[in-house]
Order: sequence, then C-alpha cells, then structure tokens
Amino acid sequence: MKVSVGDVVLPGDYCEEISPKDEKSRVVIGPGLRKEVDHVYITKAGILKKKNPHTYWIDSYQKRYVPIRGENVIGIVTQKAGDIFRVDIGGSTTAALSFLSFEGATKKNRPELQVGDIIYAKLVIASKDMEPELVCVDSFGHKGRLGVLNDGFMFKCPINLVRKILNPKCPLLDSLKNEWPFEMAAGMNGRIWIKANSMRESIALGNAILGAEFLSDSDIKKMCNNIAAILAGHVS
Repeated sequence: MKVSVGDVVLPGDYCEEISPKDEKSRVVIGPGLRKEVDHVYITKAGILKKKNPHTYWIDSYQKRYVPIRGENVIGIVTQKAGDIFRVDIGGSTTAALSFLSFEGATKKNRPELQVGDIIYAKLVIASKDMEPELVCVDSFGHKGRLGVLNDGFMFKCPINLVRKILNPKCPLLDSLKNEWPFEMAAGMNGRIWIKANSMRESIALGNAILGAEFLSDSDIKKMCNNIAAILAGHVS
C-alpha cells in the first residue's frame, strides 16, 4: 500500500515520497523504516513523519526500546566484566561500555563507575546482529553532556513523549526554564533525568513532563503556570 507523510501506516506499506528527485540529495531514514531495493518499507505501526529536507521516521507508541545508532540514551550500570561495563538501556539486551570510552580515560586512569550508576551515553553500534555499544565522548573525544549523572531524579516515560518535548516547537521546556533552574538529560530510550534545587521541584518537573503527553501547546503553558503557582504557594 502506498502512503504519504502524515498518514497512519502499518508494517509492509511503502512510501514513494522517500526518494528525492535530485540524486545528490541525501535521504535519512529513522526508526520504523527499512530500505529494500527500490522502496523504503514501513516496519512498525504509527504515523509517517518528515523533517526537511529529507529525514523520515515513524512516530509510534512503544515501550520496548530498539537501539538506534547515534541516539543518546540513559542507562544503568548493571555489571562490571573486565574492561567492559554492562549497561541496561531498556532494550532486549544490555549494552557494552568500555572504560576507555570516557574523556581522558587510560589504563592507569580509569573512570570511577559503580554498579547502579546512571549514565548518559551515545550508541555507536546498534544492529540486530551485534551487541549495542556505548560511548561517553563525542567524535572529538570530549564528554560534553555525556557521562555519569550524579544525584538527580530519573523516571521512565513513553518514547514518543521524549520526541515531543525535544521538538523545538514544543513550549514545555522553555516554559519550565522560565520558572525554575534545572538540569535535564533526555534519553531516546524513554528515560529522563532531572536535577533541580530540591527533590520537591524535581518531582514537580517530572510530573509536568509526564502530564504534557496528550496536551496542546496552549494547555502545556497553562499547566506550567499552575505548577509554578502551587510551588510558590499562591494557589487559593
């Protein structure tokens, strides 16, 4: 069945739009799509989305995370195995993280990582035939925002909600930043870590994010204003 951007799609459908007329243009296909010969087929149910110029993906509701190369995820260290840490990222198998995958790490200068630590990392290998592999540095060897997440508060949410709040058009994060200072890491595996001035504010921020899943932009702004008033003690 032929489909277009914005349609509800099912596995087995294909989209003729995912083929730029200019052969020099680069097409990027994301989660839920797979190229076979001359067509790009749908592999999971959802809504076909497009980001200009030629980036396509399927927006769907899912609980089990399927690792995708290049995505940032939040993981929990579950085991030390020689020079490798095993990390739970919510997929069907744990991911591997080498102790050398940290900024400045050497055989003599190993990162102080313990079982139970929460980390923010990037997937560099993600294939159905290979074990997922993580790193906590960028292509220049710098950690940036990656690494161990100390203190704070982590919670799970639907993967499509993470995509929603990270969309530049979503007013949620800007509305929250106007009310409270906080740090946040959003993993594409459906996990969010927040660190505010107090646990009370962290929980309020977490509730605001979870409550935004089915709200419109205007309702999101109203909700943020209500939460701010509650924390400030100005609600009658």
